[in-house]
Amino acid sequence: MSEVEGTVQGHRDGHGFVVRDDGQDVYLSPQEMRAVLHRDRVRVRIVRYDRKGRPEGRVLDILERKKAPIIGRLLHESGVWVVAPEDRRYGHDILIPKNAIANATAGQVVAVELTETPSMYSQPVGRVTEVLGEIDDPGMEIEIAVRKYEVPHRFSPETVAQAAALPDKIRPVDRRSRINLTDVPLVTIDGEDARDFDDAVYCEPVKTGRGKTAFSGWRLVVAIADVSHYVKPGEPLDDDAYERATSVYFPRRVIPMLPEKLSNGLCSLNPEQDRLSMVCDMLIDADGEIQAYQFFPAVMCSHARFTYNEVAAILSNTRGPEAARRAELVPHLLNLNDVYRALLKGRARRGAVDFETTETQIICDENGRIEKIVPRVRTEAHKLIEESMLAANVCSADFIARHHHPALYRVHEGPTPEKLQLLQNYLKAMGIGMGVSDDPKPGEFQAIAQATKERPDAAQIHTMLLRSMQQAIYTPINSGHFGLAYEAYTHFTSPIRRYPDLLVHRVIKAILNGKRYHLSTGHLEDAPKVRKGGKPPKVQITEAEAWEAAGVHCSSNERRADEASRDVEAWLKCRYMREHLGEEFAGTVSAVTTFGLFVQLDALYVEGLVHITELGGEYYRFDEARQELRGERTGIRYTVGARVRVQVSRVDLDGRKIDFRMVREGEAERLLARAQRDKGVAGNGRGDGSAVEELHSLQKADRAVRSNARRAAGAGAKTGRSGTRTASGSAKTAAKSSRKRR
Repeated sequence: MSEVEGTVQGHRDGHGFVVRDDGQDVYLSPQEMRAVLHRDRVRVRIVRYDRKGRPEGRVLDILERKKAPIIGRLLHESGVWVVAPEDRRYGHDILIPKNAIANATAGQVVAVELTETPSMYSQPVGRVTEVLGEIDDPGMEIEIAVRKYEVPHRFSPETVAQAAALPDKIRPVDRRSRINLTDVPLVTIDGEDARDFDDAVYCEPVKTGRGKTAFSGWRLVVAIADVSHYVKPGEPLDDDAYERATSVYFPRRVIPMLPEKLSNGLCSLNPEQDRLSMVCDMLIDADGEIQAYQFFPAVMCSHARFTYNEVAAILSNTRGPEAARRAELVPHLLNLNDVYRALLKGRARRGAVDFETTETQIICDENGRIEKIVPRVRTEAHKLIEESMLAANVCSADFIARHHHPALYRVHEGPTPEKLQLLQNYLKAMGIGMGVSDDPKPGEFQAIAQATKERPDAAQIHTMLLRSMQQAIYTPINSGHFGLAYEAYTHFTSPIRRYPDLLVHRVIKAILNGKRYHLSTGHLEDAPKVRKGGKPPKVQITEAEAWEAAGVHCSSNERRADEASRDVEAWLKCRYMREHLGEEFAGTVSAVTTFGLFVQLDALYVEGLVHITELGGEYYRFDEARQELRGERTGIRYTVGARVRVQVSRVDLDGRKIDFRMVREGEAERLLARAQRDKGVAGNGRGDGSAVEELHSLQKADRAVRSNARRAAGAGAKTGRSGTRTASGSAKTAAKSSRKRR
């Protein structure tokens, strides 16, 4: 049998998997998981394959153990101190010696460092290194998440000192060799709750030349905060920024990539304050084509801080009160709207994919708990800024590619062969007259989306189109951006919160100065001359490896930030839904799996699972091509986009899971009518009483669910261990059922 290496991914049910470097999984039994921990790197031998050809392994060696602390609740049981990890994938409670609990008390959330690793016959042992506080403290879910996902959340003392030493405003020396744009009425347009403003825009109509050389269109100026002027390679600020790679956004809190003095101060384009910027100055024609562009460092001054809602109101009514307050800037906003309309033509001509999806925003109260969840409305102002930023990003990619300089591109490749085959089968099964070719173009996806947008199952079709695409990554190998239909694309517009953008700024500056930026050393050198039409200069392998490593690092940290944000939102939603146990809601099926349906509630915008065992006494078969569950006996079908009514039956705060129970509207009334009919004919000896029994069963089941819901609510409100164990026990049953059906 072969041997493979990979990273252990535990499962809260007790078993686990080794995620191999090639992306395939090797199953580990609960017995094998006793001596390893979630996220250990191990070497395993494949000992057998199940009937579906899936490998099962035996651990041979533990190659590396993660040094990160484990977060959990400190519990005192039968005279023994233990920490129950918040992340149940660890699968082990950690024993804590009495003299190693620090100043923590029972029930508090703590960080633990292992002093003894687990073995086949013993639990892990550790010591408390940090006390985070009580589980109900405001913001505790964020404190847990940043440690659980190892998000750097404290700047080093050297970084703090360097940031403090920065000037409070730009100095005369900073203005050298920069174009003065302070008289250009650039403005920022952001959300109401934004605190850092890293991009400003300006547009004016342009007409130049005569005859064949005549040009009529717009000049679009996108000014981006010049973070690279303050954050230099090899300095503490840069080291911390690279380690974080991105800002992480939580409800009511942001873990910034840069210290506040930069992110909200020197590098924030605050109104009426001079700021250093990197500018992309573009000429765009009536068809949305970028005819020319140039990059240059500048000094700018934002003439106003607009919000999306304010701009949307002005564009919809130029005689309204919002427009009256900003009368001198309204013409410039109208110019921006005109160039946006032109850029939309270019988007349509390219065939860029544009699905309408509903994004939500969590509104919290003063204690950090969810007050309500509302849909985030994308106005014309949002789209205007998005198209302007896309244009600047495309120009930066083209500029770098033309000069054959290595950089990080934002790459989004087309569907994999497996996903493409699944999509083709789905479109055929759904009777959609359009398909995608074996080498699809973005326009094919957009054409299907447009052709099906009026169908009742449009949401299901668009979801399948989205899921067939790959995840966007950062890489020095330019493979284009499939979704946006660009041959080359980078991120240039947010260096305050994304490290790849900062690298792109450094590369552009180096090119403008006739230099070459070396990522491996952070140094600049004179750029080698390349004859027109000649080959690009060879890059040393160490430099290529440095760019590749930076791409992997930034991509993985982006995913880490997303996972941490989703974890906090899931915790908040579970906490919120505990107040709605037993209540009924209308919803839409958002996903169909072998083990049940995921349903998103209309009123609350919260998603939960209806397990397949809650769909009644019927055997359901999962149809992968149609993405549906179909009852073999009744023929009942559940597909993505189906309208259902559900009851909130259970909330597992530890597992971040919400369970629903299907409610069949009108079923009780139908059975009651039948029962009354049966009673009427029973006296004549003709009724069989089946409806009465069925009704009693339904009422009994409903009472049981409501009773369980009330008990779960009571248990969830407690901070004891029993509630956790009860919830995880139900999850284990569901997970086992899921594994059997897979």
